[in-house]
Amino acid sequence: MINGHTEFIAHLGWPTHSFKAPMIYNPYFESVGINAVVLPMGCKPEAFTGVLRSLFTLENIRGALITMPHKVSVVDLLDEVTPTVKVAGSCNAVKRTADGRLVGDMFDGEGFVRGLLGKGLALRGASALVVGSGGVGSAIAASLAAAGVGTLALHDVHASTADALAARLRTHYPAIAVQTGSSDPAGFDLVVNATPLGMNPGDPLPVDIDRLDGRTFVGEVVMKSEKTAFLRAAEARGCRVQVGTDMLFEMIPAYLEFFGWPTASADTLRAVARLEY
Repeated sequence: MINGHTEFIAHLGWPTHSFKAPMIYNPYFESVGINAVVLPMGCKPEAFTGVLRSLFTLENIRGALITMPHKVSVVDLLDEVTPTVKVAGSCNAVKRTADGRLVGDMFDGEGFVRGLLGKGLALRGASALVVGSGGVGSAIAASLAAAGVGTLALHDVHASTADALAARLRTHYPAIAVQTGSSDPAGFDLVVNATPLGMNPGDPLPVDIDRLDGRTFVGEVVMKSEKTAFLRAAEARGCRVQVGTDMLFEMIPAYLEFFGWPTASADTLRAVARLEY
């Protein structure tokens, strides 16, 4: 029941058809008696600045979830960001402080890495390829660096984007070997699709699947379906995989703390979620 005491979290992105967060947060809020709701709000890039600023003039907004394509552009609209945002160059959570400042943090990478560690993947000293250097890819790369990977390869269709991320990583994590320019997955311990490829039927695979070794762990960020074509192809080659929604379940506890609510375990969230694909 939405009433005059309900707080809301704006879920800002475009397009909205792949949004999964409302199907996790809202059943959880209902199950524990939190009078709040996550609302999908379709916002194209040209309208984003005005929408964000207008939303935070409302008195019953608790915060905003920021998703594609706004995770990078939102950073310049904020008054304060965490070190994670500075390294990643992107942000997926915004809240307003008591004095009216907008503060941002980034939890994509934390959720992704927590999912990997929970599946027993050893990251310290490992080699990883992250395909896609936008908002989510940058966050995952930053969190993999913080987790102690030894080699980190970056690839993006816009080479300058990957190069800029590599420069930030070398500044903050000088011990890690960072390379750019190739999406060849051969020889890596971990390969991550951090691009939108897989959201639409007929999308090409993000890497040459024939070059993927069965011992490689493969991770996905796309949540349009539980198992994307990329993950199915990786499994067919013997790879262990992490689905896109695992990242979401693992990051929500940190989100809840950021917005000032009691945290919850990923297992608790999975038990009440009502996901649809």
